[in-house]
Amino acid sequence: MTASLLRPAAAEFLRIASAVPDLTAPTPCTGYDVRGLLNHLLYWGPWLIAAGRRSSPPTPATGEAEAALVTEDWRADLEKQTETLVSVFGMPSAWTGTTALGSAPMPSAAVGAMVLGEFVLHGWDLARASGQSCAYAPEAATAVYESAVAMGEQARAMGVYGPAVAVPAEASPLERALGAAGRDPGWSCPQVG
Repeated sequence: MTASLLRPAAAEFLRIASAVPDLTAPTPCTGYDVRGLLNHLLYWGPWLIAAGRRSSPPTPATGEAEAALVTEDWRADLEKQTETLVSVFGMPSAWTGTTALGSAPMPSAAVGAMVLGEFVLHGWDLARASGQSCAYAPEAATAVYESAVAMGEQARAMGVYGPAVAVPAEASPLERALGAAGRDPGWSCPQVG
């Protein structure tokens, strides 16, 4: 995986997120409506940044479920956080050696892969929830697929991914990534049609 995939994926993610009109719409990400998914992204972003910098993780006053991070300025907050993630993980050193996500030691490259996955998978979640299209580079989708396969069992055990969804042999790289991460590529928002 390469850091060069991050910036275009982040740009597409921000394009989608900035155009989300309804914070109450359901998403394909189980248990989250749009507001909840945005809150999730804003909550965990600082943890990913700290892992990339190999610095101490934040000490939040509340857990994710109690945090209320989607304020009037959420778009600016998400853009700033995304730019910081791209800056931090745009450095080759952020992908080498080991780091920790909170107290869990892990390969730095795995955290970088999580960042790319956040942009691609959650960008797709937000696009589907709001009836938008998304255009991630096939190389980025393939990298997310490979990461989802590699960490699939652990991610499912932690409740991060749902059960893998079978996709046709001719599925696109994005569809394969979605299926490996427990998403149905055919999901559509009932509010959008």
